[in-house]
Amino acid sequence: MWYSIGGRSRTSVQRHRAVYRRWAAPRIRSGELVAYIAEIDGQPAGSGCVWFQPAQPRPGMAEIRTPYILSMYTAPEFRGLGVATKIVRRLVAFCRVRRYARVTLHASPQGRAVYRRLGFERTWEMRRSLRDPPAAAGRKS
Repeated sequence: MWYSIGGRSRTSVQRHRAVYRRWAAPRIRSGELVAYIAEIDGQPAGSGCVWFQPAQPRPGMAEIRTPYILSMYTAPEFRGLGVATKIVRRLVAFCRVRRYARVTLHASPQGRAVYRRLGFERTWEMRRSLRDPPAAAGRKS
């Protein structure tokens, strides 16, 4: 997945693999992270997860967990066959059965069309790196 998204070195992806496993394993055991693997002719074709993230309750949303879809991936040889669509539908259905009000995700450029077709709406999120100083453009001293 990280190679497909781009911008990551082989070394950083290899290091990340162990970190991700340490993070994911206890969450899978507790049910906080649910993973699906799609197979075609006995071959792994794609995968995706839903993580029930801790969240603050707010008006109209009493849940203290928010389903978040992540780690979506389709192997190159299976792209265009509806693998990602089937996985996302399965993850959404899993959340719906548990009566969650919504599910969120961050879409890579490759996945945006899939999510739009499945009814996901673009939202506005902002972030700021804490490693670099903020951009000075548009600010007065």
